[in-house]
Amino acid sequence: MNILVLNCGSSSIKYQLLNMEAQPVLLAKGIVEKIGLPLGIFTHKPEGKEKYILEKPIPDHVDGMDLILKALTDKKYGVIASLDEIFAVGHRIAHGGEYFSHSVLIDEEVKAKIKACSEIAPLHNPAHLKGIETMERLLPTIPQVAVFDTSFHQTLPPKAFIYGIPYEYYENYSVRRYGFHGTSHKFVAEKACKILGWDITEKKIITCHLGNGASITAIDKGKSVDTSMGFTPVAGLVMGTRCGDLDTGALLYICDKKGYTSLDAVRLTNKESGVFGISGVSSDFRELTSAADAGNYRAELALDVFCYNVKKYIGAYAAVLNGVDLIIFTGGIGENDERVRNSVCTGLEYLGVEFDEAVNLKARGVDRILSTPHSKTFVMTITTDEELVIATDTLNLVK
Repeated sequence: MNILVLNCGSSSIKYQLLNMEAQPVLLAKGIVEKIGLPLGIFTHKPEGKEKYILEKPIPDHVDGMDLILKALTDKKYGVIASLDEIFAVGHRIAHGGEYFSHSVLIDEEVKAKIKACSEIAPLHNPAHLKGIETMERLLPTIPQVAVFDTSFHQTLPPKAFIYGIPYEYYENYSVRRYGFHGTSHKFVAEKACKILGWDITEKKIITCHLGNGASITAIDKGKSVDTSMGFTPVAGLVMGTRCGDLDTGALLYICDKKGYTSLDAVRLTNKESGVFGISGVSSDFRELTSAADAGNYRAELALDVFCYNVKKYIGAYAAVLNGVDLIIFTGGIGENDERVRNSVCTGLEYLGVEFDEAVNLKARGVDRILSTPHSKTFVMTITTDEELVIATDTLNLVK
């Protein structure tokens, strides 16, 4: 049974096709980029075959999806004979509000609720809806499933999700902490416990999903009890281009000085801030590291701020959990950047962490224990696979 997994952005579509018959097998993956711009880029990577790259105008998501479906069935670059071999489509949906605590089959009511959450996820949900509606047009008989970034965090207690503003804004407008990256946090916590032979319902875990978007979650007995992202994915850690936690008074001051509208404020906090804003160099940690090694003060400062924030949240969540059994690093940075992991874990001895720096240097893109055999608190790097979670949920719901 082949499941097509889609992650639609405002100007991009990431995809994977997985065969879920017995053991999951990746058949192909790729990305459509720069949708709506003068020149788009389509990259298709079939397993066991040559990569295919096409540069041409891609006016909208319909054209992007059409490229994907044609590539999947192409005689040279394809991996299936016809579109009839696609059993179902699973969509990553950023925001499910308080509507969804689990994945669901998509129908008109589900689409209406995803649309209702667009106000609080304007950079994500409208793009996800485009993907759903495009697939309805191109593959009208194939069932679709929505898998929400926010659903894992629906177990947060009110004391963790209520903001210190008049309660009526929660009652009337659902303003509260929601959290994101839920599929990743849940997946890596369960995967790590399986590797260690642990029962997750007995453990206290802190998961650090570190990438261009980054968040940290406190997991108690398998359930999310606190998380760093908030009402939107801009809160919490300093990220690639997102500011993270910011004094609202400072933001209002800047807006007043610059004459910014609310849309200007969204651009500032989402696209122009984070390590990119601090460094003035890049949001790419590889480029930041190179610049820092070359003596660029602001690049080094950006890295220091990022690592400091991660460490601070780990300490806070250890307090929330009343201890911690396992700290997990995942995501593009968490899995591959030994410098960040080392900086974060240096000074966590008070939590019972004995960090193995030699092992850490060799751990890139693998599942590995980074703490010494004598460490009271385990530290691991775990590779995440959000697409596999989406494909599994899709298969289970459709079957």
